[in-house]
Amino acid sequence: MNELNWIKIARGYLGIREIKGAKHNPIVLELWRAAFAATGQRQVGAFQNDETAWCGGFVGGVLAKAGLGRHIPKSFPMARAWLTAGTKLNNPAYGCVVVFWRGSRTGSSGHVGFVVGHDSRGNLMVLGGNQSDQVSIAPFDKSRVLGYRWCGTQELPATGRFALPVLKSNGKVSTNEA
Repeated sequence: MNELNWIKIARGYLGIREIKGAKHNPIVLELWRAAFAATGQRQVGAFQNDETAWCGGFVGGVLAKAGLGRHIPKSFPMARAWLTAGTKLNNPAYGCVVVFWRGSRTGSSGHVGFVVGHDSRGNLMVLGGNQSDQVSIAPFDKSRVLGYRWCGTQELPATGRFALPVLKSNGKVSTNEA
């Protein structure tokens, strides 16, 4: 199957890291700008740095750059806002947006990224921003999933996208993406 354009774009950011302190990574800032522009919103101060949790800015910026800005929810900086994006899926598909709870299932904190596979232990492999303060592919426990959303060019993914590739992993699942 062909690589999805938004995943190709997202992979291009692998390894991009936050810069601690007063200086901020201009690539993270550009992802924030792209996502705010795609939603027609003014970018406020809290979202003009790489210290604010930027997983939603990463997903929004990638989708904006892929021409899929229509899927970006207005409150995209909040990971759980992505539960309203695109089309709901019952199972993960390659390239779908996945939303996780962080802290507690019923709280307001979360994490969002793109599903790109699973590891031999059954963990989801997620391509996302603000994963250990960088863009990476990391394993996540499926028990933290709040939902899967398809934000592609078609309403639903091709059926072959549900057959997730097996990726190598150290098996150490992410526990806090703040």
